[in-house]
Amino acid sequence: MAKKSKKGYFGLGHLISIILAIIPVTNIIFGIVTRIQRKCYIGAILNFFLFPLFWIIDLITIIVSNEIQFLA
Repeated sequence: MAKKSKKGYFGLGHLISIILAIIPVTNIIFGIVTRIQRKCYIGAILNFFLFPLFWIIDLITIIVSNEIQFLA
């Protein structure tokens, strides 16, 4: 049986990651934590200060590829 790839937020499924990305509070928290885990501290700081821009970009990348890619 093939192993299903779980990326998204903390290895959660695609649908759950989309739901969490739609909610602004969870998006900012999980976006900052994910960027810190990937050692992209500048991306985490920018996510905090430029939240509306990062919210839209993270939402689009989660929907399209189920992974946070921008500054992460």
